[in-house]
Amino acid sequence: MKIREVLALNLRKFRRAKGLSQEELADRAKIDRTYISAIERSVYAASIDVVDRLARNLDVEAADLLRQPSASSGVGKKDRRASSS
Repeated sequence: MKIREVLALNLRKFRRAKGLSQEELADRAKIDRTYISAIERSVYAASIDVVDRLARNLDVEAADLLRQPSASSGVGKKDRRASSS
């Protein structure tokens, strides 16, 4: 998985876990909402400063946003049980 995809998945996961919209996170981190949307779609690569601001506003470490999801987490994989019914 490419680092942009890892960041996109983790950013979306942590943002949703905090119950924040893209708009709310953007306001807190002083980043444009469309930039957060682009990061979550793997369109833009974020600078290390932006990763740090996002992490601080999500109450996680910057490294958490860049950590590959474990194979057991199922992040990014389709649930085959649902599609086989």
